[in-house]
Amino acid sequence: MPHIRTFTLLIFTLLPALLLADEKLKGIACRSVHLGYPAPEGNSFYIEMKIVSSAPGTYFMACGWNKGYFGVQELANGKKIILFSVWDSGQNDPKAVEEDKRTKLIHKDEKTRIGRFGGEGTGGQSFYDYDWKIGETLRFLVSSKVEGNRTVYSGHFFHSEQKKWIHMVSFSTITGGANLKGYYSFIEDFKRDKVSTTFARKAEFFNPWIKNINNDWLPISKANFTADANPVLNIDAGTTDSHFFLITGGDTTNTLKLRSVIENPNPIKTPPADIPK
Repeated sequence: MPHIRTFTLLIFTLLPALLLADEKLKGIACRSVHLGYPAPEGNSFYIEMKIVSSAPGTYFMACGWNKGYFGVQELANGKKIILFSVWDSGQNDPKAVEEDKRTKLIHKDEKTRIGRFGGEGTGGQSFYDYDWKIGETLRFLVSSKVEGNRTVYSGHFFHSEQKKWIHMVSFSTITGGANLKGYYSFIEDFKRDKVSTTFARKAEFFNPWIKNINNDWLPISKANFTADANPVLNIDAGTTDSHFFLITGGDTTNTLKLRSVIENPNPIKTPPADIPK
């Protein structure tokens, strides 16, 4: 299973001023592009995503926060999955983390597979086989529940064929009692074989909501456009039909400067009524 550069991506999202060009990535991989959503601490993060174009070895991450990430991948062999992961520490060796400091599994759907990851932080990881389609509206919810020094993060997605929400997984990790914060989305090319740079990956992100710690749903109407250290410029972002979008790779023409703030002119006024409680 490919492991993405999530820890690095998070730093790039939260601290864009630290970005420096990295010529080693040029011509090897599409540049990773991100949307960072300014919003208060909350206990739920909901978003919808539509993939416009994809290629093998792509991660479309919809629901990211400071302790994890949730989205879909097209693997190098074309297989499609949903991925939900939560960090447990800053170490790189998943076996070196003491048992009581690890991310702990609280719940999983019967079709969810569980693992551990390392290399750029460590944590718990989960996978769900799901043959998502280009143009399909994919719906995600991450929720949090503080339990002393730990927080339980739960991932739900809407199964389009079954027409119901799936509680994919819940992980508990040490947070010092924090809820959700640091919200973001991204697109990443993890195949990195030079040929992968010739394919454009594009996704739209829309109807994003945060439920704050007072349990009020707040719409997200702005996003910050950032990217990783790859210096190539065939990347772009913006809005279309009141959706945020990201695109990277292929013949993409850049029209929006990095670190620009994107505003959604027509955010939806009411969150979907069927969001899991």
